[in-house]
Amino acid sequence: MTMSDLIPWGRSRTAPAPRGNDDTNPFLALQREMNRVFDGFFRGSGAAAPAMAPFGWTAAWPHVEVGETEQEVKVVAELPGLEEKDIEVTLHDGVLTLGGEKKGESGGAVYSERWHGRFQRALQLGPDVDPDRVAASFRNGVLTVTAAKRPEAQRRVKRIPIGG
Repeated sequence: MTMSDLIPWGRSRTAPAPRGNDDTNPFLALQREMNRVFDGFFRGSGAAAPAMAPFGWTAAWPHVEVGETEQEVKVVAELPGLEEKDIEVTLHDGVLTLGGEKKGESGGAVYSERWHGRFQRALQLGPDVDPDRVAASFRNGVLTVTAAKRPEAQRRVKRIPIGG
């Protein structure tokens, strides 16, 4: 047997079309088993499973966008498939914590890549945030948290001119 006999396609042929549930292919079985092992490891440690991002690895879920002005800090988190009752938002000592649980809906699926389980993400907003002036809204799977800054923090901001 030559090495080219082991390759499922050659230069003159295109790659075979993927098949739905091919239990006879040992490489697909190995890939499924490795995915299961890593998913189990990260779920057991309380960390989110890493996913490849365009600029490197990221292990945080939910994905967030943080914006800041002189008056407030705004955090937007994508939480698809969740409802408002499944999410908990807390602010303690300048740390905003988003947590909750996504319930599994496998419906007897043989194979699933959908994630379910508990999640938690903590973001340091800093001591300038006023804990009495925080609001959250949830619409279409997007959570928006707006935290106003304390008035004294707004006065401490000083623009520094850049000279040539």
